[in-house]
Amino acid sequence: MTHPYLALDSASFLLPDSRLLLSGLTEQFDTRHTGLVGRNGVGKSVLARLLAGELAPSSGRVLRAGRVCYLSQQVEHIGVGTVASLAGVQPVLGALARIDAGSIAEADFELVGDRWDLPARLHHALEQAGLGHIDAATPAARLSGGEAMRVALLGAMLSEADFLILDEPTNHLDAPSRAALGAQLRQWKRGLLVVSHDRALLAQMERIVELSPQGLRSYGGNYAFYTEARALEQGSAVRELDHARQALQREDRAMREQRERQQRRQAQGAREGKSANQARILLGRQKERSENSSGRLRQRHDEARQQQQQRVRDAAQGVREDSTIRLHATAVAAAAQRRVAELEDVELPFAAPPFNRLSLVVTGQMRLGVTGPNGSGKSTLLKVIAGELAPLAGDASRDPACAWLDQGLATLDPQRSTIAQLLEVNRSTGQDRLRTYLAQLGLDAQKVALPAGLLSGGERLKAALACALYADPPARLLLLDEPGNHLDLASNEALEAMLNAYAGALVVVSHDEVFLERIGLTHRLEAGRAGWRLRLL
Repeated sequence: MTHPYLALDSASFLLPDSRLLLSGLTEQFDTRHTGLVGRNGVGKSVLARLLAGELAPSSGRVLRAGRVCYLSQQVEHIGVGTVASLAGVQPVLGALARIDAGSIAEADFELVGDRWDLPARLHHALEQAGLGHIDAATPAARLSGGEAMRVALLGAMLSEADFLILDEPTNHLDAPSRAALGAQLRQWKRGLLVVSHDRALLAQMERIVELSPQGLRSYGGNYAFYTEARALEQGSAVRELDHARQALQREDRAMREQRERQQRRQAQGAREGKSANQARILLGRQKERSENSSGRLRQRHDEARQQQQQRVRDAAQGVREDSTIRLHATAVAAAAQRRVAELEDVELPFAAPPFNRLSLVVTGQMRLGVTGPNGSGKSTLLKVIAGELAPLAGDASRDPACAWLDQGLATLDPQRSTIAQLLEVNRSTGQDRLRTYLAQLGLDAQKVALPAGLLSGGERLKAALACALYADPPARLLLLDEPGNHLDLASNEALEAMLNAYAGALVVVSHDEVFLERIGLTHRLEAGRAGWRLRLL
């Protein structure tokens, strides 16, 4: 295939309930490594499946020139089968084994084709990827999530497809697995489309394509180029919205003044007519003309106002949601030397040596990032600090004003509204003011009245943070476990803005290095070969 490509030609997609998810998309994807970004729920995974041929468009066409290999968010066959089945090469390896045993079946030879060296290539690929400790026969159930994704990716590469389409490949991967996957993708010389919110991975891409309700927009550069271009567009959109609102206000003022002038003229004409003792029929005709003139004026005003309102709506569509997220300043007692948590020779439950023991002091203005491979006990550590788990040995203490947000946001009741839960923890601030604080976080009056379980992931995180930070008293220690998981880029940026405005102590578990770099950490607690190591930044 000389010029492989994927193309959308006015492609649309209807959900099973007949709602229109994607409308009239036209775009071409060549062999440049491309990142597909967009808000959660906008249809990125559906678009990836359309391009891969997993779904058919409701209207329009999807064109493919070349073979496509697609990996979904949930790697297939984990827990069953072997490494070979996870890599998608089990049928060929089975045919080779039967031929070695004497098979002369035509189907086996057709299945093998020219891939007689596949066992050696698989072994070499596993070695090169740092997975030499497993082989084709290794049960898939023994693999970690990161190993499973990398094996599936190796299989895709061995398939010699012209395009790889990967949907959120770094979800749930620790930092070493993310780095290894990134290295694998850099070696791939053919077409690549990655659906991702991982900014480090997106930085490797040659092009970013954004999906929004308005359609697809291509940015001819990596993630840094995209963010710069997006910021310029955002600034222009905000200015255009401001100008449109000002124009609407001027139009309203001009209309009001013109109506007032006409009403004065009409009143004056009526008075002069009566004083001149004009005939009743003439006064009636004069009144009719005046009313007709008023009607035409109202119609012109209504049309002009509708045009200005449409301009405001159009301008508002260009303004990115979460662009004005603001955290209200809270009176957090954040004395630098005040101890808000202390672990003294603590033995963590469920953690294996050397990660099961540590001592730690968290002070009032400390911002601590906790990093390390999956299974090292990071989430367990947060639970012990929060008092959700008791240590097997040693002493653990914490400030009473401590808020722990786990990955599932279990502290937020999905059946109750955000405003009801916030009023429960803050009885001293009026409801109107609390609603204003929530609106500044992007949670409007309608959203704060919904059961929290009906909110999006980003909205639920904001609601949970609001219940911690706007409580009375506000949390002096905030514990967050992978807060960016499943958040889209805009929600991640809003979370960073909120955390940067928070004045208390912060302990965050995350594999997202870009996120950790942007929230002003003062310390790192790292799980390494020798155990836990606290490092001042």
